[in-house]
Amino acid sequence: MRKIIALAATVLSTAALLGTATPAQGLHPAIPNPWDRRVKCKSTDDDGRKIVTRYGNADFGWNHFTHRHNIKKCSILDAALRDKVDRNDGHGRLEYDGVAIRTGGRPAQVKFVVIVQYTRKTKDGKYDAGRGEKIGVINAFCRNQPNNKCPAWMNQ
Repeated sequence: MRKIIALAATVLSTAALLGTATPAQGLHPAIPNPWDRRVKCKSTDDDGRKIVTRYGNADFGWNHFTHRHNIKKCSILDAALRDKVDRNDGHGRLEYDGVAIRTGGRPAQVKFVVIVQYTRKTKDGKYDAGRGEKIGVINAFCRNQPNNKCPAWMNQ
């Protein structure tokens, strides 16, 4: 009887250890917020700053504002970035204002904003563009539209 109990205890402890073992992912934790540092668009502002728009992720960059705010052309960003900075917090956050105008049968005007992080790292330190690089455009959206979503005609 003692042999059966000892054998059962060994089997149970082995099963418990195997059940709690984690696969290789436990050894290499997943990156919490991966982002794509590749450059989608390039612009130069009135002060000579070279500003890039990176693909980014769902939090910021092209992949953020393309889906959330319906801006799908680099030329929209470039229209605002060609000009002078409208707001500068002195710590690398720059804001550029732009206006899109539709002419024709139903004229319309939309104000939009392009926000740039002109530093190597984001303020929270989560993202790093690399040595000698800048984060670039982190967001772009339309001001006077529902949910800050730009109208489809801006992308034509």
